[in-house]
Amino acid sequence: MTPGRATSRWLFSAPLDLAVFGGTAVVALALVAVGSRLGIGRDAPEWSWIAGVLLVDVAHVWSTAFIVYLDPAEWQRRPALYAGTPIACLVAGVVLYQLGAGTFWRVIAYLAVFHFVRQQYGWVMMYRARAGERDRLGRWLDGATVYMATLYPLIWWHTELPRGFWWMRENDFVGGLPPWCAAVAGVVYLALLSIYIGRAVAQLAARRPVSWGKHLVVATTAACWYVGIIANNTDYAFTVTNVFVHGVPYLALVYVYARAASREPESSHGAGAKLLSRGIVMFLATLWVIAYVEEMIWDRAIWHDRSYLFGSGIDVGDFAVLIAPLLAVPQLTHYVLDGFLWRRSANPRLGRLI
Repeated sequence: MTPGRATSRWLFSAPLDLAVFGGTAVVALALVAVGSRLGIGRDAPEWSWIAGVLLVDVAHVWSTAFIVYLDPAEWQRRPALYAGTPIACLVAGVVLYQLGAGTFWRVIAYLAVFHFVRQQYGWVMMYRARAGERDRLGRWLDGATVYMATLYPLIWWHTELPRGFWWMRENDFVGGLPPWCAAVAGVVYLALLSIYIGRAVAQLAARRPVSWGKHLVVATTAACWYVGIIANNTDYAFTVTNVFVHGVPYLALVYVYARAASREPESSHGAGAKLLSRGIVMFLATLWVIAYVEEMIWDRAIWHDRSYLFGSGIDVGDFAVLIAPLLAVPQLTHYVLDGFLWRRSANPRLGRLI
């Protein structure tokens, strides 16, 4: 934590944290319940794809541009990393696609899983930093608990393949994991969760400062990953519990961080600062337009699934080996750069701006 920065039990503020972490999870779980009552089957309805995938998932990937490529101060800080990452991702993507489309999407799926798991861990670590928590045992317990809140459902999923949904594309996960792996993981998870709750109750009873935001992240992660993966077997339930809880808090983080950065002299003249000066509507509208264009190219060139939304498809033939990896570059770049942008040891601006 930056010297002189006041500790806090909230990452942004109590209302905003409760809204983006708690509120998003409540909405996601409510949508699952409503969907069950409405008889929504395994396939996610189109409105959930548009709201979840297009307007949240794809949009949050592109939001990274606001704090890197549209921020001159950040760009000048590490130009080799920011210029080289998309190029490296494109080359790696082309090589993978040459090995087969199935191999390409399997690797993308597992990279996405790693990214989603690490983000939940990252929220917990950010809360610890904001609250000034430095104890090693607490760090280990917090990290292990939130990891298992995501890993246990994933391990269970791998023992129950095939399911009625998948992460990216059909059959992208490797099957064959024996059931005992999920049983062992479940015992470890329940033990960690019990210790975590017991420690939190003891701290509350001792009238020690409570990081409510951290507890909220752990609780909502546990609930949404369990409900979306284990308790339900539909693409709809997985989509609303997986995408919204991942993307909405990230969009809030980027907006708050980018707005703070845009007020610094070295960043105030950038394109991002000009867009952000017009508020959150312009921020989201910009991302939604870019997300629509990307998904339109995906659909017309590769998927041919939504002509009603993007127009008729075109036959790209052998050019798919270049087009698919090229379209995956923003997603892969987002995964890589997240490892640098949200670690205080790698980003000296983080402690000052968040």
